[in-house]
Amino acid sequence: MAQSVGIKDVARAAGVSVGTVSNVINRPASVAAETRARVQSAIERLGYVRSESARQLRAGRSRIVGLLVLDMGNPFFVDVARGAERAVRQAGLGVMVCNSAQDPAEEAEYLSLFAEQRVRGVLLSPADATGGTIEAFRRHGIPFVLVDRVADGTTECSVSVDDVAGGALAVRHLLDAGHRSLAFVSGPPGLTQVRDRRIGALNALAEAGLGPGALRELPTGRLDVAAGRDAGARLLGLADRPTAVFCANDLLALGVLQALYAAGVKVPEDLALVGYDDIEFAAAAAVPLTSVRQPAATLGALAARLLLEETGTGPDAGQHEHRRIVLQPELVVRRSSLTAH
Repeated sequence: MAQSVGIKDVARAAGVSVGTVSNVINRPASVAAETRARVQSAIERLGYVRSESARQLRAGRSRIVGLLVLDMGNPFFVDVARGAERAVRQAGLGVMVCNSAQDPAEEAEYLSLFAEQRVRGVLLSPADATGGTIEAFRRHGIPFVLVDRVADGTTECSVSVDDVAGGALAVRHLLDAGHRSLAFVSGPPGLTQVRDRRIGALNALAEAGLGPGALRELPTGRLDVAAGRDAGARLLGLADRPTAVFCANDLLALGVLQALYAAGVKVPEDLALVGYDDIEFAAAAAVPLTSVRQPAATLGALAARLLLEETGTGPDAGQHEHRRIVLQPELVVRRSSLTAH
């Protein structure tokens, strides 16, 4: 196995002291141009890469921010990650992106890993509805910001979208189109986002003088296309089939659309369909999907900036105050919901 190149090897090759090499790496302006060029040449020739773990031990803090999301298979979280990464990279730091797969046990393991790595801070979309993993992580004293979740009962920062308003937007749109019998394809009941979207849907029904019986819930264990196909099959089996469906996210809606298409049920002629998130695939679906848009990249970027402020890294370092930012969703109407009954 090839032996790693150390700072002493660079110093020997360049004919300078170890301290001079360290200055070239960390404070290049303090070294004469000719010496700096000689050291840089040796670094490139030998393929030297400085040990981040050693630097971290000396400095006592990492240059890495942890980002733990619910599902990297969902383009919504990919966009959240892009927004966060852009903001973190601008501050000269890196991002370690991890996927809990909506599993509290996976979430706990990754948070333990972040603590072991002594990351600068963490951006977290929680999977554990009980808050137990957050409580355990808090003991490490590592700053964190909740992403796509309001920080209920905590003092930490959070950036979220008003999902109650989003659920109401979706169902109000269907009611305005003349629908009075609706279904809600939901996700795991423990997820705050799913709960809030359901509350919003029921609020819109109440505004129209309709009770909760007008909304039939088809729960799913996951928020993915396969779960949506399964829900679509159950929907097709209902004796008194609703005329419109609101799905807790776009992946579920795309799965429902696949099941309906396979059964010869036309969207929107036979059944109207609305999703949530407005991922890129929503507009590109066989029947372009009406969806409640969340500003995913903005959400990620704002959360990252709050974390950078708190850790003394960003442009507003030293001015940090814990706060909760709630963004507003927007309904994007496309063909999947345009025919009324």
